[in-house]
Amino acid sequence: METSEFTKNTIEAALRLGLLLLLAFWCFSIISPFVLPLLWGVIIAVAIYPMFTRLKAAMGGRNRLASIVYTLIALALIMTPIIMVSNSMIDTSAVISERYAAGTLKIPPPDDSVKDWPVIGEKLHVFWARASGNLEETLTIYKPQLEATGKYLVSAAAGLGVGILMFVLSIIISGVLVANAEAAYRLTRKIFSRLTNIEDGKEYTDLAKATIRSVAQGVLGVAAIQAVLAALGMMVMDVPAWGLWSMIILVLAIAQLPPILVLGFVMAYVFSVADTTPAVIFAVYSFVVSASDGLLKPLFLGRGMSTPMLVILLGAIGGMMMSGIIGLFVGAIVLALGYEIFMKWLNVGDETVEPT
Repeated sequence: METSEFTKNTIEAALRLGLLLLLAFWCFSIISPFVLPLLWGVIIAVAIYPMFTRLKAAMGGRNRLASIVYTLIALALIMTPIIMVSNSMIDTSAVISERYAAGTLKIPPPDDSVKDWPVIGEKLHVFWARASGNLEETLTIYKPQLEATGKYLVSAAAGLGVGILMFVLSIIISGVLVANAEAAYRLTRKIFSRLTNIEDGKEYTDLAKATIRSVAQGVLGVAAIQAVLAALGMMVMDVPAWGLWSMIILVLAIAQLPPILVLGFVMAYVFSVADTTPAVIFAVYSFVVSASDGLLKPLFLGRGMSTPMLVILLGAIGGMMMSGIIGLFVGAIVLALGYEIFMKWLNVGDETVEPT
C-alpha cells in the first residue's frame, strides 16, 4: 500500500512539474521576440531614472506627462545622430559616385610611413599606391574582394536597421517602465527576496540598479564621449565618411579597444591631404581622445558602489564577449551579485574586533 501511494504521488508530482515546465517554455516562446527590447528597456529605464525624476519635478509631479516627454526627447536624441551619420555616408557616397562617373575621382598617394604599420602596412601601401595611380585598373583587379565586401556591408546595414528599430522599441518600453518605476522596484525586490532568501531583497535590488548605472556611465558613457570627440575632430578636418568612422570608434570603445585603431588610419589620410600644422594638431588631438578613457573611466565606473571597479569592468567585458553589447550590463550585474553573495558567505561568523 505504501509503495502504491508513493508511486501515485511521484507520478502526480512528475505530471505537475512537466506541465509547469511546458507552461514556462510556452510562455517564454511567446515573449522571446520581445526579450531583447525588454532587457534594453529595463536597462535604459534604470540608467535614466535619476534624470526622469528631475523632469517629473519640473512638470509638477505629473508622472504620465513626464514619461511622454522623456520618450519623445530620448527618441529625438537617438534619431538625430543616426540621421546625421546616415546623411554623411549618403553625401560621401554620392560625391564619390559622381566623381568616379566623371573620371575626376583621385586618391592621394600614400605616405611612405604607411609601410611601417604593423601587419597590414606593406599590403595597404601597395593597394593604396596602385589605386592612386590607376583607380579603374585597381577596381578591376580587386573586383571579387570588393563585391564580397559590398555584400557584407549591405547585410550589416540591414542588420543595423533592424537594431535601430529594436532600440526605438526599447526606448518606448523604458518610457512605460519609468512611469511605473515604484511598482517595478517592488516587484524586483520580491524576486530577489525569493531567490536569495534575504528579507525584502532590497540590498541586491539596489546593487543591480547601481551596477546598471555604473556600466552605463563608465562604459557606454565614456565610449559615447570618445566617439563624439573623434567625430568633431574629423568633421573639422573634413574627413570623408566621418560618420562611419565615428560609429566604428563607438563600437571599438564599447569593446574596450582604443579609438586610435581607427584614428591612426584617419591621421595617415589627413597627413596626406592637409598641411603639416593642422595635421599635427589633429594627430595630437586624436591621441588625447584615445587616451581619455584612462581619465574618464575611474570617474564614472563603479562610482557609489562597494563592489570593486575591477569586478564591474571584468563582468562588463566578459559579458560582452559572451552576449554582445547587452552582455555589458548582464555580465556586470551577474558578476557583481556573485561577488557580493560570495563575500557574504565568506564573512559569515567573522566578527572582527575593532581596536580600542
